[in-house]
Amino acid sequence: MSKKSALGKGLSALLPSEEERDEEREKSSGDDVSRSQLYRFEDGNRLVGRVAEVEVENIRPNPYQPRQEFSEDALEELAASIEQLGIIQPITVRALGEGQFEIISGERRLRAARRAGLPRVPAFVRKANTEQMLEMALVENVQREELNPIEVALGYQRLMEECGLTQEQVSEKVSKSRATVANFLRLLRLPPRIQAALRDKEVAMGHARALITIDDHDAQIDLLKQTIEEDLSVRDVERRVRAYQQAQEEAEAAEQEGEDQAEEETGPSRDDLQLEEYRNQLRSRFSTQVNIRHKSDGEGKIEISYYSAEDLERLIDMLEG
Repeated sequence: MSKKSALGKGLSALLPSEEERDEEREKSSGDDVSRSQLYRFEDGNRLVGRVAEVEVENIRPNPYQPRQEFSEDALEELAASIEQLGIIQPITVRALGEGQFEIISGERRLRAARRAGLPRVPAFVRKANTEQMLEMALVENVQREELNPIEVALGYQRLMEECGLTQEQVSEKVSKSRATVANFLRLLRLPPRIQAALRDKEVAMGHARALITIDDHDAQIDLLKQTIEEDLSVRDVERRVRAYQQAQEEAEAAEQEGEDQAEEETGPSRDDLQLEEYRNQLRSRFSTQVNIRHKSDGEGKIEISYYSAEDLERLIDMLEG
């Protein structure tokens, strides 16, 4: 089994090891100045790999921060704690030069420190490129379970789009299965109203995953309203989704039967022959049963069958590749 990325190990990958901290204590022992004073110099290169006291006003926000919402009550509580005890766990920053820094992780602590009026905060300084900035901010928030599902999905999407990663590579970075990453990304296909309900905790991720399987957005919104108003469980929503899909299939079957009957009377049209050719091409390409449901208004859908989890993985790889 391949070794996971260091980022998959969580916060331990962002902070110095005990051995590194021992080395710093040895360097600072015997000095008359305090440790915080010792590390208050502005040369970013000299600070890399150390915990330094950094001026709060010199720390810029992380442009790759996946977390969009911070509880005001939680910030006030943390600020009150910081006023009494200070910041126990250092934040993580990268040096930009000329005494400026950019936060990598610990933005909630930094915001609370500002509210508490701290002029400086302890920060572990490290080197990081754009990809690493996004990875570390995402990993910290995901492992602390501080992101809602939509924020997680957007973080995964940014890793893929801005860092050129595949779903498999993202799953390795965040130590999640590929199926988990895929399920989060699918949430971004939901209408904005359902994404907002998921973000605001009106519904759970299980509800959203059930709603995804409905193709019609209006039907999705209707079932969302029922879910909220009737306080439906995930199982209740799944049952209603199945009932909706069964009704749709019966309606499509009746429509198809009428078309087949008309075809028997008039013979296959050029469009029908073309669709049959497409079906055969897709069946040959994917080595499985493929059906094309084409409506008279030009819309339709392609159904690709699979017969095992391994068969599904094979088809996904083919579709992505």
